[in-house]
Amino acid sequence: MKINILIVEDHELTRFGLKTAFEDIDFIETIYEASSAEEALEIFKNNHINVVIMDLGLPNMNGIEATQAIHDMDNDAKIIILTSHNDEKEVLNSLKAGANAYCSKEINLERLVQVVQSVADGAAWFDPSIAHVVLQAGANSQSQEQELKYKDYDLTAREAQILKLMTEGHSNMEIAQKLVISVNTTKAHVASILQKLEVDDRLQAALKALKYKIV
Repeated sequence: MKINILIVEDHELTRFGLKTAFEDIDFIETIYEASSAEEALEIFKNNHINVVIMDLGLPNMNGIEATQAIHDMDNDAKIIILTSHNDEKEVLNSLKAGANAYCSKEINLERLVQVVQSVADGAAWFDPSIAHVVLQAGANSQSQEQELKYKDYDLTAREAQILKLMTEGHSNMEIAQKLVISVNTTKAHVASILQKLEVDDRLQAALKALKYKIV
């Protein structure tokens, strides 16, 4: 299935480069562009957008506020933060606002295309360069909390295997292919994992798995 993406970037040259990179990708149908958060919200409201690629340093309304506004319009919106910032507060606030992925602008374009496809398919992903920020913040806020071990969640061996692949940013389709199982079976396992870990989505599951060394 082809998808529509929206690139939100105020620097024209960067926006042009991103658009050019995605123009020949076979799974992308339409590429929308916005130079401000306000323009992005209008485009998102009036078109079917599968994935939003969001810069943080936007004029007026910033990327975090725009992410929250889009998420408020559509709770299932898929949003990738693409920025040169790796400030702990910005990283965490982006995830809280509803971002599904957080990528450095230094990311290889080929890898970014893979992230877009994975996020469109329901995966969560964050750049290895900011993983320590998320995990350290979690450790600081929960310093008095006893670490919960794998056995406490009663995960099956298969669920643990799938959870590890989720922490690596793989989509349901990719997990199914790696484990030679159906996508529906994968989805059923993911649903069970979310329930056992008491989280709402894949990103929270991945972060919890890394934080508590569940896998």
